[in-house]
This record gives sequence, C-alpha cells and structure tokens, in this order.
Amino acid sequence: MNTFSYIALGFCLISVVGVLALGLFSMAKGGEFNKKYGNKLMQARVMLQGLAIAMLALAYFTSQN
Repeated sequence: MNTFSYIALGFCLISVVGVLALGLFSMAKGGEFNKKYGNKLMQARVMLQGLAIAMLALAYFTSQN
C-alpha cells in the first residue's frame, strides 16, 4: 500500500469513530436533534464501516505476493 492508501484508511477509520461518537452523544442527550438525525448518523456509521472493511480487505489482497 502506498502513502495515500494509508491516509485514506486512517481518515475513514477516524470518520467512523467521529460519526459513532456524535450518534451516541445525540442518543444520550435526546431531543429534537436525535429525532431528526439519529437514524441518519447510524446509517452513515454503517456505510463508513463497510468502506473501512473494504479498504482493509483491499490492502490485504494487494499486499500478498
């Protein structure tokens, strides 16, 4: 993997953690923001996790000889 791939993977993993934290904070606080964005945040988290897993799999398969 080249440097760009490592940076992209790191950004993806940080994005997953950020969206997860925002979603958990939203659910803990409750209110209008949670009603409006809670489900969308968790859907975004799942999509970002899928992207991160795909990037990890790509890194694994491209690193093998």
